[in-house]
Amino acid sequence: MTDTDSKNNTDNDIEEDLVSKSQLKRDSHALQDMGSQLVEMPLGQLAKFNLPDNLKDAITEARRLKNREGKRRQLQYIGKLMRTADISFIEETLERMDHQSQTYRQHFMQLEALRDRLISQGNPVIEELMEKYPTADRQQLRNLQRQAARELELKKAPTASKKIFAYLRQLTE
Repeated sequence: MTDTDSKNNTDNDIEEDLVSKSQLKRDSHALQDMGSQLVEMPLGQLAKFNLPDNLKDAITEARRLKNREGKRRQLQYIGKLMRTADISFIEETLERMDHQSQTYRQHFMQLEALRDRLISQGNPVIEELMEKYPTADRQQLRNLQRQAARELELKKAPTASKKIFAYLRQLTE
């Protein structure tokens, strides 16, 4: 290998590591927007996130601030904190909470299919659920499954079916 070959390899490595200043700014603004979503979110939904303490404190402080400029600076600080934190869980949870998102619709459809299988097949699906979610209440699932099957037979309103869906949704969150 000659000196020029090694220099070219080094140049290629440096080019791969470089990210444009514009891309860094876009990434920074995206993190600030995500932080803004967390600040504007109701406390009940915010509790679903497993956030580092310093990020929780920064979000609490941003909620408290009324001054527009102070809030803007606090959101920048939140974005800075998010650069060092693992945000994959935050992104995934925000995506699931976004009712228009593809992830939410897929999750919703999976729950509906699971509910329909539970109503039609009964015990095998209950056993499958018990293996996957050991905290599930087997008796409650059996009772709801029987009620839903009975409602389906008698062509009544699907009250138990809705209860099954709500229970499955709670179980998978």
